[in-house]
Amino acid sequence: MIRKAFTMRLKPGALAEYKRHHDNIWPELVTEVDKSGIATITTFEQDPVLFLFSEITDEGAWDRLWHTEIHDRWAKVMGPYMMFREDGIVDAGELREIFRCETNAGKKG
Repeated sequence: MIRKAFTMRLKPGALAEYKRHHDNIWPELVTEVDKSGIATITTFEQDPVLFLFSEITDEGAWDRLWHTEIHDRWAKVMGPYMMFREDGIVDAGELREIFRCETNAGKKG
């Protein structure tokens, strides 16, 4: 698995609605996330900044998702809450992994 992380920004006062929509994510969007090769997505917040961590099967996974009809519909719903670039893609900053520590703690009975 490839680990990817990036930051995104919310518009002022948008956190509650952003979270509400994600708490009720569309099953067909989850299916498309899976088909695109995205195994996990975890989002953390420090309003207005979101930190998204994902595990993907290959480098093209996010691009595949971002160019689907279901994601276009989701982006329209998120439009009032997220900051977007001029090209319509979410205003995101990719982060590079520089450190990882893995132990056996998660493998203990």
